[in-house]
Amino acid sequence: MPEADRPSGGVRSAPPTPEPTGTPPPGDSAHPLHAADEAATPPPGDSARPPHAADAATPPPGDGPAVPGPAGNATTPAEKATYGSLFRVREFRAVFAAHVLSLLGTVVAGLALPVLIYQHTSSPLLTALTFALGFLPNAVGGVALAPVADRFAARRVLVACDLFSAAGVALMLLPHAHVALLLALRAAVAFVQPLFTGVRAASLGAILPGQDAFVLGRSLIRVVAQSAQIVGNAATGLLLVVVTPRTALVLTVAGFLGSALLLRTGTRLRPPLARAAARTTAGTRRLLADRKVRALLLLCWLPPTFAVVPEALAAPYADGLGAGPAGVGLLLAAGPVGSVVGELAVGTLLRPAARERLVLPLASVLLLPLLVFLLHPALPLALAALCLSGMGMGYTLGLDRWFFDAAPEELRGRALTVMTAGLMSAQGMGMAAGGALAEFLPAHLAIVLTGVVGTVCVAVNARNVRRLLRGFDRPVGSRRAEAAQSVVRSDRPC
Repeated sequence: MPEADRPSGGVRSAPPTPEPTGTPPPGDSAHPLHAADEAATPPPGDSARPPHAADAATPPPGDGPAVPGPAGNATTPAEKATYGSLFRVREFRAVFAAHVLSLLGTVVAGLALPVLIYQHTSSPLLTALTFALGFLPNAVGGVALAPVADRFAARRVLVACDLFSAAGVALMLLPHAHVALLLALRAAVAFVQPLFTGVRAASLGAILPGQDAFVLGRSLIRVVAQSAQIVGNAATGLLLVVVTPRTALVLTVAGFLGSALLLRTGTRLRPPLARAAARTTAGTRRLLADRKVRALLLLCWLPPTFAVVPEALAAPYADGLGAGPAGVGLLLAAGPVGSVVGELAVGTLLRPAARERLVLPLASVLLLPLLVFLLHPALPLALAALCLSGMGMGYTLGLDRWFFDAAPEELRGRALTVMTAGLMSAQGMGMAAGGALAEFLPAHLAIVLTGVVGTVCVAVNARNVRRLLRGFDRPVGSRRAEAAQSVVRSDRPC
């Protein structure tokens, strides 16, 4: 979905002037996260080279000069990117494998820790708080750590986040750890999650050749995350039948350590994106001051905020149908299944221009299937409605391309960090609001009201986005490419 960030005026008609980001500013050379960054600085005369021209074909990593890899290791920007072509990029394979490992660890911890706390306390409140602490620190972490996203080399930030998370979960393994310590560690691990997710998303722009490949890379990361939600909790539940929660948490530590190792050895060290002036909270204020950035952020946040309400109300709705725990599981899985199908269909069957044309229509209608709940449908129809609603999340592919194009390159990591933090926090608030609404209304009517209010909110924001983008008939990426070509032509001697 996944994943805030443009200069005033939003979508630019011409590319920004490249910033000399390869050399750290005075006074930063002694910082451990800047060590050897100069090794990644391109030689003089290379500044005009397209940023992705050789990255994908360069074997990872090491802090020294890059050595060209074998021919055919990556797609080229001229090729039509596909999901399969992404895996020809060596660095993306490492990032993808690291994502799978860290995601497995996150899923296991997400269920094992609440079970552990419930075994110790028998308190539903503390157990629910354990789940909530997976969401609540994201907003604070996203804002507080956003400047870090572009301040240091991406590889170092990602590895540091993985090691921090591994250390936090390892402390949970202490035999007599107090519940307060367990909850604090849970919050600490969640605190750095938006930074990790945002920096990883921004790094795909440097690793993958071209905007379309970036969009599909982001999509594939989201598809894996949704798939993990579908099968991960069930698999973890079966795991906890045969091992203790603390033993299961060992797998989480191993997952984070494995991810750190893959990122350290499988990706190149690149210099930070931000210039000195952007390495403060002023950069975040600059992003949020842009009307287009704010509108695109809302377009990312609003639909999922309302779409998660049926998941929050799955238990009471299934209870009303007499569907039992199996019904709850199916209701929880229906939306993610639809999201996976929608993203893969849009990414596989449609070209970039078509994806962009569908952004606003899909976002505007994806909550309408929730109106079916006005009929208090039986389980099969309810599952179909939730799956159909989830398929509308395919709008995020075109949105990612708009967002990538609008974000200043030197602030792209922080922009995606803000987007991630806002998305996680908004979903948590959506779940809480849905639960509060169900205190006064039957679950099916609460879902219907969510669909109505959400559709209105998304439609209003979509109208704002359309107004801000008015006058641009072609895909953003095409306009920028043509603008760049016109600049090159104008520089040629007559």
